[in-house]
Amino acid sequence: MTRRRYDESDVRIRPGKGTRPRTKTRPEHLDAERALVVSVDRGRWGCMVLDGQPGERLVVAMRARELGRTPIVVGDHVGIVGDTSGTHDTLARIVRLEERTSVLRRTADDTDPFERIVVANATVLLIVVAAAEPPPRTGFVERALIAAYVGGLKPVLCVTKSDIADPSTFTAHFDGLDLPIVTTGVEDDLKPLLEHISGTMSAMIGHSGVGKSTLVNRLVPDAYRATGRVSGVGKGRHTSSQSVALALPGGGWVIDTPGVRSFGLAHIGVEDVVAAFDDLTEIVERCPRGCGHLGAPEDPGCAFDQLEGAVLRRAMAVRLLLEALGTNDPW
Repeated sequence: MTRRRYDESDVRIRPGKGTRPRTKTRPEHLDAERALVVSVDRGRWGCMVLDGQPGERLVVAMRARELGRTPIVVGDHVGIVGDTSGTHDTLARIVRLEERTSVLRRTADDTDPFERIVVANATVLLIVVAAAEPPPRTGFVERALIAAYVGGLKPVLCVTKSDIADPSTFTAHFDGLDLPIVTTGVEDDLKPLLEHISGTMSAMIGHSGVGKSTLVNRLVPDAYRATGRVSGVGKGRHTSSQSVALALPGGGWVIDTPGVRSFGLAHIGVEDVVAAFDDLTEIVERCPRGCGHLGAPEDPGCAFDQLEGAVLRRAMAVRLLLEALGTNDPW
């Protein structure tokens, strides 16, 4: 038996492995097109290219590797490269996420340490409740208001099904917050609502069954959002399974979100809520250290108790929000 001889054919070179040193320099993607994220579905983002009228070019994109696990949600402005023609079976890449002007966040409950970003860059938060079937819940509205104020959104309360029940008793609960309230029935004109959301990016949230999808179909006639019925226990059934941004005929966007069953605020503290009201920030400086602004007996000496007139009404309304923040109730 002779010893085997080796020649150049025995050399194994792994493909793609050269001697050139790796670099951390990433391309700047100066040619990236600016787009608005209008839908998210299983690792694919629907992006509307912002080069003209809404609805002109919808591109499906994936998240580029360099973005890692960066959360990208409906309402985000992004930069996309690759095949941005929007034709069937094409795929672009999201390579840049622009800074957000507002963020609506929530947690699963008040003990959950992880925040979920619901929508980004919305100007208006449209809180939708029904006057009946299912009955409105003040706790949910209060928590949504807190998330709106802290996240930099202007809240608007929309009460649907006003032709079934009178919502005035419910809406009186929020006197003092300067909260715009719009009521609507099946046959009512939507012009009062459009005055608040036309030309803006608005996010619509609410329980299942309150009529969000029906409202969207009236605002955007070609939306064709699925509608459902209310179960026998007074809770709605989920009909919208994912968030989607839809272009309003008169300009602007409305984001329809799936019906929520809980709205946790574990990421928000008392001072975050108070800081959202400019006329109260100086007043709370007169409160004792560690004051929760709830008044006696929990917080004796709270400066809210010394106010009068319109400022007092506003402070009492904010106190209701703070009470909702401390209830550990996801509604």
